[in-house]
Order: sequence, then C-alpha cells, then structure tokens
Amino acid sequence: MDRLAAMTAFVAVADAGGFTPAARHLGVAPSAVTRQVAALEEHLGLRLLQRTTRSVTLTDAGARYLDRARRILAEMQEAEDFAQSDRLRPMGRLSVTAPATFGHLHAAPLMAEYLRRYPEVQAQLLLSDRWINLVEEGVDLAIRIGNLPDSGLVARVLGHTRRVVVASPEYLARNGTPAAPGDLTAHRVIRFAAFEAPETWRFERDGGEIRVPVAPVLSTNSADAAIAVAERGEGVTRVLSYQAAEGLRAGRLRIVLPEYEPPARAIQIVRPAARLVSAKLRAFIDLAAETVSWDFR
Repeated sequence: MDRLAAMTAFVAVADAGGFTPAARHLGVAPSAVTRQVAALEEHLGLRLLQRTTRSVTLTDAGARYLDRARRILAEMQEAEDFAQSDRLRPMGRLSVTAPATFGHLHAAPLMAEYLRRYPEVQAQLLLSDRWINLVEEGVDLAIRIGNLPDSGLVARVLGHTRRVVVASPEYLARNGTPAAPGDLTAHRVIRFAAFEAPETWRFERDGGEIRVPVAPVLSTNSADAAIAVAERGEGVTRVLSYQAAEGLRAGRLRIVLPEYEPPARAIQIVRPAARLVSAKLRAFIDLAAETVSWDFR
C-alpha cells in the first residue's frame, strides 16, 4: 500500500463527502479510492469512515486522523515546493492571517501587490482578532502585534505601534484635557474591549505602573466603533496608534497623556519554525520587508 496515496484518498473522501466525488476530484476510478481507504483502515486497525447508502461520515477516530493527515500532506507539499524553489516562481496556496482592523488597512493592500507580482499563487487572507494556531489550522504566515509567547515561531519585525488615549478636539474643549491618568475618572470613557481588565486602564511612567479605575459609558469589541464614537465627541478611548492614525491625520482626534504610554509593541510577520520556507512564503516575507512602512510610533 502507498500510504501517502491512501492518505490523499481518505482526505479527498472526507472533503468531498463521498467516494464518487473524491474519485472525480482525484481523476481516478471510485473503486480505486475505495480500495485505498479500505487498505488504510486495515493498516491502522481503525474504522475511519462510517458508510451508509446515502452518506459517508467521519468516525471519531477518522476526525482525529484527518487533522494529522492534512498536516502531513501539507508538509509534504511544502517539502516539494522547497526543493523546487530555485527554479520555480511562487505558486500554489498561501494562507495568511492578520488582526481584523490591521488586515483591512495594511495586510490587504500588501496581499494585492503580492498577487499582482505572483499570479500563480492562490491566496487566503484570514482577518481575525483570535490568536490562530498556525500549525493546527494550516496557516502559513501571520501578522501579529505584541509579544510572541510561542517559541515555535520565527518572527521578522516590520514596525511598531503604541497604545494611545484619544478624544475629539470638541470633546476636549468641552470637558478639558486630562493632565494625568487619574483625571480620567472625571471623563466619559469608551472602552475597546481588547485591552486590560474591564474597569482598569494601565499606564507607565519612569518605570512605574499606574492603574486607573474607569467606568465606561460604552464597551465594544471593535476598535473602529470605539474610534467612531470618540470622533463624535462622546468621550475618550484607548486604541492602538495605527487604528487611530486616519482620525489623527484628519484632525478628528487628538492624543492625550502621551507621556504615560506603555512601551511600543512590535508588528511582525511570523511563521512556524519547523516548516520549510518555500518560494511563495519567502516572496511574501521579502515583499513585506521591502515595501511596507508599519511604524506608527
């Protein structure tokens, strides 16, 4: 039995939901797919698929095996891409993830330029503020902001951003400009929920930490929403500087308490250390390093 061929057949059946569509996708006879999957099950001593006259579904063991099989096949493809990278242009599937707002503003334009240069790549851009496990979810690269707790990642820093408190000029004219973090207790606070405990904002100065209790008039999980409400003069909010950059440039927002900001956070592109760097990955990383300006300090 060719185990890789059998594994490929099993994954195709699981993806297509049946032996006939899997065979059509692979360009072989349905009987060949049936034999390969049966041989794989016999080799493993496990039932991977539950077959009925109307459907094919994964068993519990099959669902667990499917995740590993996908990873093995992806790594095999990466190895082949890497071996051929000296003579091939970037091609194949490239999956990149980024935080939602940053991805919309900065990762999407980078991806557009990448696809213009390398039309043989089929790309996927996943915008999510969830911390995606690159290995488990089959993602090639991530753009991440802040510290990397996972030592299994290789990072390349492409810029920095900082945490800023902002408000509209109209709001500050009506309510005064905070001179120290403690002054925020007298202000209307719009809380972007990605930061800190719900009732505390943390500041730093001269190596010391200052914690300020706040009572938000609005809490939201969207930086765009928090900024939009602040721009309309309804209070102060705290976001990353790249998120507020447009409002600051246009004069709709002003930074307050800059001397109390925590240290800047790195913006970096990361990949799993254990993976080979194929031509498509290398081209994306190099393009980012050559063309982007992601310093928002």
